Amino acid sequence: MADVVVFAPSPLLTVTLEDEAGSADIHVHAGGQGVWQARMLRTLGRDVAICAALIGETGRAVRHLLEDEGIEVHAVERAGHGAAYVHDRRAGQREPVAELPGDALTRHDLDELYAVVLREAMNARVVLLSGPATDGVLPDDVYRRLAADLAAAGIPVVADLAGTRLAAALAGGVHVAKVSQDELVDAGAVTGTSVPELVAAARRLRQAGAHNVVVTRSDRPALLVEAGSTHAVRVPAMEEVDVRGAGDSFTAALVAALADGEPLHDAVRIGVAAGALNVTRHGLGTGDAEAIRRLREHVELVPLDDDEAEMVTLDELASRTEVDRP
Repeated sequence: MADVVVFAPSPLLTVTLEDEAGSADIHVHAGGQGVWQARMLRTLGRDVAICAALIGETGRAVRHLLEDEGIEVHAVERAGHGAAYVHDRRAGQREPVAELPGDALTRHDLDELYAVVLREAMNARVVLLSGPATDGVLPDDVYRRLAADLAAAGIPVVADLAGTRLAAALAGGVHVAKVSQDELVDAGAVTGTSVPELVAAARRLRQAGAHNVVVTRSDRPALLVEAGSTHAVRVPAMEEVDVRGAGDSFTAALVAALADGEPLHDAVRIGVAAGALNVTRHGLGTGDAEAIRRLREHVELVPLDDDEAEMVTLDELASRTEVDRP
């Protein structure tokens, strides 16, 4: 029985053409935000279940691929067209060959999927709400309802969402909201990416329904905003191979630690370590569990008081050496 449940409404089938010593090679995987997060959770030793809608031939393939990775699958299945893509990376950069958004979920699909999530969540330690592969798959209000119902049952919810989906989940109430600075910019929540602006935006997210907020900032220190405290989270910079999936690895590792009963600060540390190491690899949501745990020891939480959160610059933050280790 899984101790982490991932709501991944529409996983996708990924087909990638690679160059292997001058010859073409084809890699076929299950993908999408929730899948990449579940993969990292498995890497860190958690028992994971994905609740999803699996549609058509691609959906059947996704089920088998997930189960081969040791991930429980609880799905609503029906005929139709599931989400998928074919990318060509033989020249070193991803070139889309074909991308299919997949069918939107019907009201009947949503009713069934909602029941599946609630059923599996009742025995989980943490539930992770992730986004669909494409827009238009399901209404945002599903996230509000899930967050509210799970919170009422006393189950911690972590939301890794953006824009209107995040707003919906916050209206239901979540334990942790993770959002990137780029997502805040895209949503119009901030006009710049200075520390004061991002801290102010995170505090507004707390007022909207998140107990705690983490703002990731690519290769710059993440920000953790809690009730009455703000921290910058620093990790040694890694040489980048592929930045995609770093945020999902961060969230997955954070959830893994929370499911193991670790305090939030320790959970954030291992999340930052997982995200930092993910950029050194081609595989999304992949990593070495022991390397992640060792890098966590080099992650620093730098406390910012209210005045500092309003005034600190990036250069000043980079020069800080004080470390908070609860």
